[in-house]
Amino acid sequence: MGTGIPRPLLLTTAMASAVLLFPVTATAQPGPPGTGGGAGDGVHRERATGQGQAARTPADAAAQALDGGRSTAAAPRKGAGYPRRTHLTPPAPNPADKSIKLGLTPYHSIAPALNTLQKLGDRVSVEVAGRSAGGHELYLVTVTAPESDREAREQERMRELIENAPAAAAKDRRIKTAYKAPVFINNNIHGNEWEGTDAALKLIGDLAKAKDRKTADLLAKTRVHFNVTANPDGRIAGTRANANGFDLNRDFITATQPEARAIRRIAIDKQPAVMIDLHGYVNGTLIEPTTPPHGENYEYDLFLKNSYANALGMERAVNGLGYTPAKDGVEPAVIPFRDQEEGWDDWPPIFTPQYMPFQGAVAAHTIEFPMQVNNRAYDTLPVAELRRRAAVNTDIAGAAMRATLTYTAENRSSVVADQIETFRRGAAGAAQVPVSAETVPGVPGIGPEDVYTTDFPRAYVVPAGRGQRSATAAARLVDHLVANDVRVRRAHRDFRLGGRSYEAGSYVVDMRQPKRGLANVILHEGRDISADVSTMYDISGWSLGLLWGASVEKVRSASGGVDVAGRTVQAASPAGYVAPRGALRLRLDDPKELAALNSLLRDGVEVRRTADGSALVPASARKKAAALADRYGVAFRATKARSTGTLHRTRVAAAVTPGELFALREMGFEVLPVSTAALNSGFDWAKADVLFVSSGLEYGKLDAAARGALDAFLSGGGGVVGRGAAGAAFNSEAGLLAAKPVEGNGDANGVVRVVNAGGAVTGGAPAHTFVYSPMWFTDLGPGVRADQSYGAGNPLVSGHWRAAGDGSGGPGDAAGKAAVVSGTSAKGGAEVVLFGTEPLFRAHPKGAYAQLGRALVVAAG
Repeated sequence: MGTGIPRPLLLTTAMASAVLLFPVTATAQPGPPGTGGGAGDGVHRERATGQGQAARTPADAAAQALDGGRSTAAAPRKGAGYPRRTHLTPPAPNPADKSIKLGLTPYHSIAPALNTLQKLGDRVSVEVAGRSAGGHELYLVTVTAPESDREAREQERMRELIENAPAAAAKDRRIKTAYKAPVFINNNIHGNEWEGTDAALKLIGDLAKAKDRKTADLLAKTRVHFNVTANPDGRIAGTRANANGFDLNRDFITATQPEARAIRRIAIDKQPAVMIDLHGYVNGTLIEPTTPPHGENYEYDLFLKNSYANALGMERAVNGLGYTPAKDGVEPAVIPFRDQEEGWDDWPPIFTPQYMPFQGAVAAHTIEFPMQVNNRAYDTLPVAELRRRAAVNTDIAGAAMRATLTYTAENRSSVVADQIETFRRGAAGAAQVPVSAETVPGVPGIGPEDVYTTDFPRAYVVPAGRGQRSATAAARLVDHLVANDVRVRRAHRDFRLGGRSYEAGSYVVDMRQPKRGLANVILHEGRDISADVSTMYDISGWSLGLLWGASVEKVRSASGGVDVAGRTVQAASPAGYVAPRGALRLRLDDPKELAALNSLLRDGVEVRRTADGSALVPASARKKAAALADRYGVAFRATKARSTGTLHRTRVAAAVTPGELFALREMGFEVLPVSTAALNSGFDWAKADVLFVSSGLEYGKLDAAARGALDAFLSGGGGVVGRGAAGAAFNSEAGLLAAKPVEGNGDANGVVRVVNAGGAVTGGAPAHTFVYSPMWFTDLGPGVRADQSYGAGNPLVSGHWRAAGDGSGGPGDAAGKAAVVSGTSAKGGAEVVLFGTEPLFRAHPKGAYAQLGRALVVAAG
């Protein structure tokens, strides 16, 4: 969060004269506990369904079904009108639901409330959009004027035209007069930021019952979609994260969690032009748009124009409730773009409002209501005070929602036109329009610090054959692009593009497409913004093109166009393969290959290792290999390589973050979570082959018995893998490997170039990885090997990495230094591997997962 010099507030006449459709008054009253106030055939292309890939195995099909949500009623047929009534089966009452203490709606009461709201008239529809990681249904409510099947099909035709033929859409008279602007209101994505859900339920009820002309006009001009609670797991448990321990509002460009994938599906199918995301707790109420840096892949001129104007309306509505600092503890609302210099940016596409512009939103906002009721406040404040605060927050959330609907209704024509223009620029390959006082009139304080644009390439190619590092990784990347509604074609024959030759089967992403910004934000290497701002809110660098393990080629220009003979794909072609005879080699360069290896070892197959870290699978296991090749899309190729040892089943005692735990299980490792407290309570080391430490375990805080048991494990040959400061500290305190850890700037993060030494840990590894609070190792003792080193010069490719105030800890200090080291400990001969990088960070560096997996296999012996 920034605290810079405020920008001057200037209102245009149009902004100042905006009138709310809904009167807003400070009438919040806490209630008693337990109560509570796609596409496809329309134009000219195939559209991905589900997760953007075919379910190729029963396991895939089961996972895909879960992602889509097992609804209590059949999904609405294509072209169905509104209302679409779904009778929800309520879950069993849960008196432990954390919402109850706040006087808010517990999750188990939401379904009955929605069943009742559907009966109030013909404006409210309910669908099940998916299921959470914990298995709870995700409720999507649509409020709009009734539509016949014919009218709904007409709305869908117009929606399709806006995306797929935007130049024609700009001239379509029916769109100008009859298209309903979609609005998306996302609530409770952080589970312990509750009140948006209750405000949404109240607003749905008000819209359902209102008889006034303005409400009727609103619902004739818009479809309002509410994700009632995006994180029911966290709502119930009172946690920020979902049941898998993930912060869902950091998951949007990687989409590891079912809740994020459900929202992505809503974004694609509903194509909201305006969206808001309700959060807490920042006092005064924070209303985006943000401080610099701004995402360089947006059509930011269109986005800023609408987001700032809508923010002003929300500010007036929130401040107009009459809450004051003296009486209520509520400060006036804050708009970071106007009121702060830096620290609350919209640079990374990981947050819900920062992802939505790539799906067509021309206004998208995080709203942070002011009065804290979670964490320590939840545990220490009197119930009456918590309920007072929750009621204030619910009131403020409702005001923001109503103001957004007012803005959309009053500016429907221009909002829809700007969405069309967003897609038109992408489809035409038009240049971005830099923001300025001339290009975004009415927005005060625009300066050069707000100008972020990019030079879009003409195309990207994901090569097939000899030009591809990993067909498995390439298939995953292509499926991910398609799942995000990026158009991808697969070539039928060999071709040349941008002066290079590619084999048949290669995938081409023509960047003249409506969602070019999303394609670029996934595939581009990113940018080093270290010099632009002093601080960032979250990550600053990402690139699935560099970090997911696939070879990706950028085509800067193509004089003859991108006319490659082929077809638009709905899923990557299967990448699995098994050689027809002889011993088999399984490369361990991808997490799916680690999963296949662990499956073989669990089944008792005798697998051996090679010098480069690959796995040798006997010919006798060909049938099992065929099943795994189909399941994971991995290749078992014929080999005459010699064995250098036997691979064993790897059981991991893991003191790790939730994201790392998720990644380890994705790779098929048997994982037993541990911590300092768990070891002090007694732990059976006979159940583990290797210890992985990155968080929550301090050797110096173990009691005598726990330390003795751990030392016995290490002396008996048990291996250790350490990551980051916690792993390095454990290594030093336990006296394992002679390597001095050096911590870089703790605020640094991004994509870095690395040099791999090869061998069992980094053989075949990509030339890029991810760092967050980077570390490197010096003063390596005898026998300690540098498996990976930071690149020379400035190793940072994209992100934010500055030296500290004293000039130390910058990327120049890391250049050429060891990033990953390994060796044999003097304590019992334990194998130890230490990482100064972040190979399992939030699914961003999928291509580096295998380095950690290999390290565990090596350390386990």
